[in-house]
Amino acid sequence: QPNLILLSESLPDMTGYETCQKIRMQFGVHELPVVMLTPTDLVADGVEELEAGFNDYLVKPVSKPRLMIRLKTHLRFAHLNAAYSRFVPRQFLHLLQKESILDVKLGDNILREMSILFSDIRSFTAMSEKMSPEENFRFINSYLSRMEPAIAENRGFIDKYIGDAIMALFGGSADDAIKAAIAMLETLVEYNQHRESVGYPGVKIGIGINTGSLMLGTVGGKNRMDGTVISDAVNLASRVESLTKQYGVSLLISHETFARIQNPSDYKIRLIERLKVKGKSKAVAVFEVFDGDPPQLRDAKLATTGIFEEGVLFYYGSSFRKAAQCFEKCLEQNPDDTVVQIYLERCQERLLT
Repeated sequence: QPNLILLSESLPDMTGYETCQKIRMQFGVHELPVVMLTPTDLVADGVEELEAGFNDYLVKPVSKPRLMIRLKTHLRFAHLNAAYSRFVPRQFLHLLQKESILDVKLGDNILREMSILFSDIRSFTAMSEKMSPEENFRFINSYLSRMEPAIAENRGFIDKYIGDAIMALFGGSADDAIKAAIAMLETLVEYNQHRESVGYPGVKIGIGINTGSLMLGTVGGKNRMDGTVISDAVNLASRVESLTKQYGVSLLISHETFARIQNPSDYKIRLIERLKVKGKSKAVAVFEVFDGDPPQLRDAKLATTGIFEEGVLFYYGSSFRKAAQCFEKCLEQNPDDTVVQIYLERCQERLLT
């Protein structure tokens, strides 16, 4: 993206007005300044130029010093807006239907259906205790800077960083959130290879995704406000992420997200459990998406999906002996499947009671 565009009114294939309108289809007035150079006989009061989406216009002939002063002014505004966007994402402003952060007021809000992604580093507290504050900051920034592109490239944006955790929002399809999560796990493999090459331990993360209605807006007070999202769907996304620790898996999605996938066969998915999560009165179905697993583990899970799901059906039908037999067969082919290990232990406990 350029920093600024300087347009002449007369161009070979289309007018400067038409060119500016094309630019505005992709970039807002506050995202990319466009300045027009126009002949004196075409200018009345500048209204036409500004309505076409120009930030400013200059009448030809224009002196170089005057031109440079105007361009520098618009570049300063552009850089200021870019700096603001690092703290308040442009997508957040667009969802609130605001052109600029200057238009945002306390209490602005909108109801939207979105997919919410939470990710967290496993055992981060133990890792951070072995690092100095400076090393902690370097590590966190090194990790987060690698995760951000995976989210942005799949039409999502980061709502906030919570220490080592990421909360991201996706206003398009649920597939965008799932693809971003898979990309994050693939990026993590490369990052761990780099860390291990310089003598640092690898990093493990868990990702949870839920889809539902939420209120997106601003909260706070007169002198300090923040953009945030509030809803039960956000809370559930966080709960789903926490379940990745319990099951020892990398990526879990709720049944609400699963129901909105355009083509489930595009992913490697298996039902993990239907359970009541903390803070929820109704049971929630949780699915594992294991496309981002290491190839050997991914292929082994795929090969045992049928017998695993049969074991889950036996388990919920209280046929614990038959369920245990299914899970034992799964472990013969895939001894590293932590979910199967958990189910087998549950079966053995039930058979002893």
